[in-house]
Amino acid sequence: MGRPIEITGRPAWMTRFTDNTRLAGDYREGRVLLAGDAAHVHSPFGGQGLNLGLQDAANLGWKLAATLAGRAPGGLIDTYAAERRPVAARVLHNTRAQIALMNPVPERTPLYELFAELMDLDQVNRFLAEMISGVGVHYGAGRTLTGHFVPDLTLEGPGRVRDLFAAGRPVLLDLTDDPAVRKTAAGWAGRLDVVTGSPAGTPGPLLVRPDGYVAWAGERNLEEALTEWFGPPYGGAGK
Repeated sequence: MGRPIEITGRPAWMTRFTDNTRLAGDYREGRVLLAGDAAHVHSPFGGQGLNLGLQDAANLGWKLAATLAGRAPGGLIDTYAAERRPVAARVLHNTRAQIALMNPVPERTPLYELFAELMDLDQVNRFLAEMISGVGVHYGAGRTLTGHFVPDLTLEGPGRVRDLFAAGRPVLLDLTDDPAVRKTAAGWAGRLDVVTGSPAGTPGPLLVRPDGYVAWAGERNLEEALTEWFGPPYGGAGK
């Protein structure tokens, strides 16, 4: 502050940034919800901020819409902060690590050399790529696809899974052409799209949230999962 800067020539691009790092203590205060830069700020190294904010919006959008429409199950809106704040904390952690690695002090040269050797390993490169790109984000820990981003499968008939979410609705992928699955889902008609397909090598059915994350992968009762995420079926209490 207060230091004069002399600029010569005609600069093509000018900006400034710092290593300022902040994370909101909570993402919700009553009717106020925080997302994007209002919830977290960090160094721009790695370019993770835009992706982080977009995923905040995708996670919050459908939950907020369901809440305003009066069809959200109890506590749905609170899952936004529970899911997204830990993701932001992890991004802030790795951006601080990037800043530390950029410090050119000689005492850290062995650390730089060791890190360079580690990056010769495919497993390390995959870990870093998934972390920085956001591909590795998942909610909860389990041995199934639940909590992970749905694979971009190509289905016989409907085409690619990624094209099924334009309407912003949950999708039940009936990958085994199971009449019982479709019968259960009938109670959520109008709130849920059911798509039948048969990609090779994929077990399932899969219940996918509007933000593209798998809510259920066959590990428990489908009706319970539908009620947990999308409210009771039509004809039930609180329809």
